Parts: sequence; structure tokens; C-alpha cells
Amino acid sequence: MTGNTRGLRADARRNRQRLLDAAVGAFSERGADASLEAIAKEAGVGIGTLYRHFPTREALVEAVYRNEVARVCDSATELLAQFPPDQAMRLWMDRFIDYLTTKQGMADALRAVIASDDADPFAESLDRISTAISTLLDAGAEVGVLRSDVDPLDVGFALGGVLLITSDKGLRDRAGRMLDLLLDGLRYGAG
Repeated sequence: MTGNTRGLRADARRNRQRLLDAAVGAFSERGADASLEAIAKEAGVGIGTLYRHFPTREALVEAVYRNEVARVCDSATELLAQFPPDQAMRLWMDRFIDYLTTKQGMADALRAVIASDDADPFAESLDRISTAISTLLDAGAEVGVLRSDVDPLDVGFALGGVLLITSDKGLRDRAGRMLDLLLDGLRYGAG
């Protein structure tokens, strides 16, 4: 979870997370104009609860974005605990493409946040993403299944390129094939 939720009661933390989960879908599908009332209803809370956690639309959009970044980045370590590094990398790439798809759907809402001058939701993202990719690459290099000479940002930008080419919903299979090719390139010469 993002933000300072330590002081919140368990039910308040659950409500906050349900709001974030409902909002990511709403902003991704309907953009910046998604109804806050519909988000609250989808989360199973009242509009007052939404405003208690997120006093403005921009605060909610920023929290959703940060939550999605944290979710995809934190999953790198979780995947490494369950799978060999090369498999963890491939699974993480799928999650990252899903994250980029969500971010793409939220583009208008994110632009509104940036235009408000209240916050810069991208401030920490690149660092967190680079760290997640580094974690996966380092684990793979350590056991000889992934190359050790790869810049993590190159991988991140390559993943962004995959999304640009396959952003239509009907092309998700092609994205998977392209991710397989990218992983093969990360394996080439390893060990």
C-alpha cells in the first residue's frame, strides 16, 4: 500500500485499498472524468469515506498511480521468492505490461494531476522501476541465467516499446511473444 497508512485502523486501511482498486479500473476505463461517486459505490463505501482518504480528485489519481507502481515493483521480490530468476523476470514483464496498460488508460487523469501543480506522480517511479528490474537482472546473473551487462532502464524502455506496438487489446498475444523474445535476449550469452 502507498501513503502513510500506519495510523489508520484496519477497516480504514481496507476501505482505502478498496477505493484505490476501484479507482484504478474507473480511471483506466473512463479517464480523468470518472465519477468519484461511482468509485465510492464500486468500493462499497460512501462518498464521505472517499473524501476522507482523498480530499481531491488529484489526490486520488496520484494515490492510484503510486499504488500501481508500488504493486508492480514490489512483485519483483515476491516472484523471485517463488520462481527461478528467468521465470520471475518473464512473469514480472507481464505484470509491467499490465501496469503500463493501466497507466496508459489513466493518462488524462495523470495529466490533470501534473497540471494542478499539487504533485508529480512520476517523481519516484523511474527509480523504483529501475530498482525492480535490477533486482531481477542481478538475481538472474548471479545464477547464470540472465546477462550481467544489461542496463535496467534499457529493459524498461524496451517494455514500453512492446506496449506501444501492442497497445490494442487484440494484440496482447503478440505482446507475450515479444516479451519471450526480449527474455531470450536477456538470456543470450549468460553464464
